[in-house]
Amino acid sequence: MDKVGLFGGSFNPIHHGHLIAARAVAEWAGLTRVVFLPCRQPPHKHENDLLDGAHRGEMVKLAIADGGTSKPACQTALRSIFSFSDYDLTRQGPSFTIDTVRHFRAELGRDAELCWIIGADSLRELPTWRCVTELVEECRIITAARPGWTTDVWDDLRQAFTDDQIARLRSDVVETPLIDISATDIRRRISSGRSVRYLMPEEVICYVRENNLYS
Repeated sequence: MDKVGLFGGSFNPIHHGHLIAARAVAEWAGLTRVVFLPCRQPPHKHENDLLDGAHRGEMVKLAIADGGTSKPACQTALRSIFSFSDYDLTRQGPSFTIDTVRHFRAELGRDAELCWIIGADSLRELPTWRCVTELVEECRIITAARPGWTTDVWDDLRQAFTDDQIARLRSDVVETPLIDISATDIRRRISSGRSVRYLMPEEVICYVRENNLYS
């Protein structure tokens, strides 16, 4: 069975925290692929400094690429399961998750298992998502627990979900390495001229410098 993880987000910019979380979820769930989906317009975020989607897409492609000339020959086997899609970047309007999941369901067929990957901070916001009760029936929602994760969210979710749905959400919480890297902090560091080495792949850092981004 094709087990596909869909990893959406603004990726403004993508960093090692995103990559480590995706790797941890893939290992835990036995995913055959993780598709990175930078969005054009996040429906729940109003980022005044949201970089143009073309740049964010290019940085994602650089971050997940293997076999590039600047990369060592010894790539990890898991790295190769990362892929990129511009579906959310190129469609009009907000990037609603239910629309994206249905697109990939139509593309991959009913036999594929679809998983939507979120961070723990997004778990509490699920009741505000469009058609969320349908969403949890159309795919697994896997939560990558991040620094600051607390378990007091479940009572808040009972307004939107059945006991069975909550049980499934709880069973799909993954403890990922506690790598506390923030895209907001990265943007601030770049704008103030401070180093972001070790926070992002070197190829992404070079792209940011060459295109004078976030400065």
